[in-house]
Amino acid sequence: MTPFHQLSATTLGGQSVSMVDYAGKVVLVVNTASHCGFTPQYGGLEALYAKYAAQGLVVLGFPCNQFGKQEPGSADDIAQTCHINYGVTFPIFEKVEVNGAAAHPVFRYLKNELPGVLGGRIMWNFTKFLIGRDGKPLKRFAPFTTPEKMEAAILAALDIRVFR
Repeated sequence: MTPFHQLSATTLGGQSVSMVDYAGKVVLVVNTASHCGFTPQYGGLEALYAKYAAQGLVVLGFPCNQFGKQEPGSADDIAQTCHINYGVTFPIFEKVEVNGAAAHPVFRYLKNELPGVLGGRIMWNFTKFLIGRDGKPLKRFAPFTTPEKMEAAILAALDIRVFR
């Protein structure tokens, strides 16, 4: 079992979920926020999830209030933004910290494996981490990288070949 699969997180509804539940899936972990200039990316993330879930893609959203206080709401507020405003059906977890001593273990692990330009820190909301079916982190995407621009990397991780 990989280190990623040994981790767990709590959903917005309060249910503990082990990352081993996603073994064999391609996972896209995203730190999100409801009041951010990148918040419309929820729509693109949901589109990728809907398009590729049957092939093994899962998107995991982790709300975070560390950047500009852009996720100030309760679990109900977050759920409303995700589900009602953007039609999100992929799993959303409870609000976490992604930097500092209280960073969630999922993000501590991912930042260690894929440090990025800030040397192991996340610079803003909607930083994304692509994890292979085997649980190994593959690629980190900056907040300004839209879900649509990640599709080729997701297809490669899913081992889907596109012929044009």
